[in-house]
Amino acid sequence: MSSVHFRTGLGFDSHEFEKGKPLYIGGVCIDFPLGLKGHSDGDVLLHAITDAILGALGEPDIGELFSDRDERWKGAPSELFLREALERVREKGYELINLDCVLIADKPKIAPYKGKIKGKLSELTGLPLERISIKGKRREGFCEVEGIACMCTVLLGKPDEG
Repeated sequence: MSSVHFRTGLGFDSHEFEKGKPLYIGGVCIDFPLGLKGHSDGDVLLHAITDAILGALGEPDIGELFSDRDERWKGAPSELFLREALERVREKGYELINLDCVLIADKPKIAPYKGKIKGKLSELTGLPLERISIKGKRREGFCEVEGIACMCTVLLGKPDEG
């Protein structure tokens, strides 16, 4: 029986709401009157997943790789960041095993969008739906600024050599 080397990663991101921008969560455009403030498209879920993957690999974080001081990333779709992280997973011989994510927001409600978000994440990562968990939780007064925060864990695996 061969053994597998595992690595876990934890990602976090948060952005406050901003008028005049579309709201993206997990690569899905959500019907909501406010978007998220950020240099790129502000997709907290894709940012948290990207950072979790990069952390599991021991790579620089999303802010180092895609600086908000670099005009190339202004308004960029966060899918670009996730694709780069996934390419690094492949280059190091790992594969993504699962995603477990918590979105923290009073609004919009996450439940009506879960299926669509999971489908988009499956498309982006190649993971089957049953290996992707998306949960929505309310702030319960933990911060004054309205926006969305996200925490994510990932599991990476690689068969041990020899």
